[in-house]
Amino acid sequence: MSDQKRLFLVDAYALIFRGYYAFIKNPRINSKGEDTSAIMGFMNSLLDVIKRERPDHLAVCFDKGGSVDRVEMFEAYKANRDETPEGIKTAIPHICNILEAMHIPIMVKEGYEADDVIGTLSRQAEKEGYKTYMVTPDKDFAQLVTENIFMYRPVFGGGYETWGIPEVQKKFEVTDPMQVIDFLGMMGDSSDNIPGLPGVGEKTAKKFLAAYGSMENLLANTHELKGKMKEKIEANKELGLLSKQLATIMLDVPVTFNAKDFELDHPDVEKVKEIFQELEFRRLTDNFLKTFTSGEPATQTDTTQNQEAPKTTPKEEKSAGAGQFSLFGGAEPSATEAVSEFTRKTAETTSHFYQSVASGMATKLFVKNLMSQTSVCFDTETTGLNPLTAELVGIAFSWEPGKGFYVPFPEDRNEAQELIEIFRPFFEDENIEKIGQNLKYDIKVLAKYNIEVKGKLFDTMLAHYLINPDMRHNMDVLAETYLNYTPISITELIGKKGKNQLSMREVPLEKQTEYAVEDADITLQLKEHFEKELGEANTQKLFDEIEIPLLRVLAAMELEGINLDKDFLNSLSEALNDDIQNLEKSIYEAAGEEFNIASPKQLGIVLFEKMKLVDKPKKTKTGQYATGEDILSYLAKDHAIIQQILDYRGLSKLKSTYVDALPLQVEEITGRVHTDYMQTVAATGRLSSNNPNLQNIPIRTERGRQVRKAFVPRNEEYILLAADYSQIELRIIAALSEEENMIEAFKNGEDIHASTASRVFNVPLAEVTREQRSNAKTVNFGIIYGVSAFGLSNQTDLSRGEAKDLIDTYYETYPKLKAYMSKQVDFARDHGYVQTVLGRRRYLKDINSRNAVVRGAAERNAVNAPIQGSAADIIKIAMINIYNKLEAGNYKSKMLLQVHDELVFDIYKPELEELTTLIKTEMENAYKLEVPLDVEVDTGLNWLEAH
Repeated sequence: MSDQKRLFLVDAYALIFRGYYAFIKNPRINSKGEDTSAIMGFMNSLLDVIKRERPDHLAVCFDKGGSVDRVEMFEAYKANRDETPEGIKTAIPHICNILEAMHIPIMVKEGYEADDVIGTLSRQAEKEGYKTYMVTPDKDFAQLVTENIFMYRPVFGGGYETWGIPEVQKKFEVTDPMQVIDFLGMMGDSSDNIPGLPGVGEKTAKKFLAAYGSMENLLANTHELKGKMKEKIEANKELGLLSKQLATIMLDVPVTFNAKDFELDHPDVEKVKEIFQELEFRRLTDNFLKTFTSGEPATQTDTTQNQEAPKTTPKEEKSAGAGQFSLFGGAEPSATEAVSEFTRKTAETTSHFYQSVASGMATKLFVKNLMSQTSVCFDTETTGLNPLTAELVGIAFSWEPGKGFYVPFPEDRNEAQELIEIFRPFFEDENIEKIGQNLKYDIKVLAKYNIEVKGKLFDTMLAHYLINPDMRHNMDVLAETYLNYTPISITELIGKKGKNQLSMREVPLEKQTEYAVEDADITLQLKEHFEKELGEANTQKLFDEIEIPLLRVLAAMELEGINLDKDFLNSLSEALNDDIQNLEKSIYEAAGEEFNIASPKQLGIVLFEKMKLVDKPKKTKTGQYATGEDILSYLAKDHAIIQQILDYRGLSKLKSTYVDALPLQVEEITGRVHTDYMQTVAATGRLSSNNPNLQNIPIRTERGRQVRKAFVPRNEEYILLAADYSQIELRIIAALSEEENMIEAFKNGEDIHASTASRVFNVPLAEVTREQRSNAKTVNFGIIYGVSAFGLSNQTDLSRGEAKDLIDTYYETYPKLKAYMSKQVDFARDHGYVQTVLGRRRYLKDINSRNAVVRGAAERNAVNAPIQGSAADIIKIAMINIYNKLEAGNYKSKMLLQVHDELVFDIYKPELEELTTLIKTEMENAYKLEVPLDVEVDTGLNWLEAH
């Protein structure tokens, strides 16, 4: 029975960086816009160590100011390291506050690295009879390992491994862990900028150690080496010795191991909870409380947990208990308690009851039970991702966490229709809430079976979008983030994409049931979580009154689709071919040779080496010339070939992306194009359009505008109507800033750009020139996006000085606009977010960044997001109201498209006059501002004519 005490020394920055990058694809951003990934990652690791190991003594060791001695030895030491990410810099003070509240000592010494502090403390503790575990993934610590000092390394995928002497000997192929210093000195370390011996890598270093045992012995016997290796090492002996010195962890830092100070004591629970509440750590609070309140402190004589254990397996070692508290009441942790953030729960480790429902009487009894519920989560399983062609394979239902049912559907369409009819009362019951993840898909699938989903809806994807718009919103990410649960992967069932991928119908029923019901169960649990957070973020009203009603509107629009004139697109494709070939000839003539215009590398050589269009051309990280649109646009004014190249690129993209691609996206079943509107992509609240993306059709060029000609009414009895908000963003900024000069111009129905030009150029309205109006228009729209004098100069014929004068005059003309912009930035700095007129939040985690470029981008967003977002909110209200009126009036006309500030309708000609008034009225009255909203309405036999 061992009574040896154990000390755990945590390498703070190693675990902080590890925690930060563990969340890099899915950063943890709280409602204030703070990136809390590093804090959460570190705390999860720390609590995991405490729960697993129940150490007697513990300390967290930090660097401070870097290693003065090493920099004196070698100026370039660690000089090539990237700047510490902002999210880590801002995390450190919070982590220190938490550690203080937990009564965990922070060990730090100015001018020394954490490695040196840990090395010194571990040796001191060893002399006092302690076993020390260095908690770090850093291999450099292997040099410190002795019979009583171990590395305790977090491993990828969860858990820890302990390195004692045998593990270090095997890993580095040495006889003594101290030889790790020689190993590191020989091969160098790029992360610390330790040079090492030229030409010596890991294999060669191990070979040299096997032969010579040390750096010094190798350098004393270089006569035994051959060729270039001999020359390199003999020429760099001093570099080798220096590298070994740099790699040596110091053992004489002026710090002291005082056993009493390092005892793991009870934390100040209330203080920690207060900090976690401020950081918005809910699950971490639960984790912390479970870790520290599952038992009372043991007494000095409480040794009931002592038992024999293998020497290098700390998980199984139990301490003698001086001051030690019982974390699990003396029992081993349960499976769920032992799971950490990096060891997620799964269906295999979580108790659940998922059952398939047999046909016949069992189904009828199940429906009876279903109808008695007030809130049910459902999830459809289908044969594919396209809801217009996918067929039902099954539907999963869950109304109690951990439980759910799966109803498989027959392949025969008539039989499937008969089965879904049994469920019609459920789906069309107004009193049963329906929960789902991306419900729009399920609604569209069920619509093909003539089933309408009625009643209150709760979509977890939309809820999370409002809670945290900058994160991803797919169910797997949400499950891992909020429930610490990894769902069954679809690839486990049907395989990877390719010819061997199965259809869901081919998956055995048992696996279908587990997969489908798990989805419904997890979504139900997420709903319970997000319901609370919607209230905390003050976005419940936005969810209930905008995003959820809009879901139904978008489903109807997507199912409707729009008619496409394929013949016109074919003729446009031929015309574009001619344009592209003519441009090619002109470019080749100007360049004096033929080359691949689409190749950035070849283009750069032609423009900047052979034609020498600029003195100092920019280069990319790979060393080739930069030929991006931003670079070329700047040069286009001065060089005709550059404008031709930009035109060539534009026409080539137009042809491939739209003219040739659109006909291929016509659905065979409907003969129409059905775009998919995404509500959860743009953080501003704007909708995005996919498959095809109809929002990015270029309309500034003649050829781009012609693409709109291909979109036509359903037949001769219909006509297209386009209704477009006029300058809505300028009207919103005028209203929000309360800028009287702008408000007056809008109320008087003036041309706002001419009005602005009149004021800033100090000329009568009637005498404003076209150029002055154009420049004023550029500033009007540019101000919203934080245009600079440089940017304005680029977009106009103004010099940079003239552009600066124009912007200064603009702000003098509209002083309240400038004040409003400053106020928005101040609000963002204080709260971490800005919001729209309806309370939609845009979180700005970089608003207080020390990096001026990063901070500047956040400041521009602070001004722009409320304007763009408010415009998005307003058109969404209009869409909902118009859709409801069209449905209530049983009109034949349909709303088809939403593109930026424009709505497109397929209007039944006898309804045209009535609906023109209705649409204009609803859009102009969607939201009341100090400035009137103005909508331009037009009609045509194609979208271009209507626009």
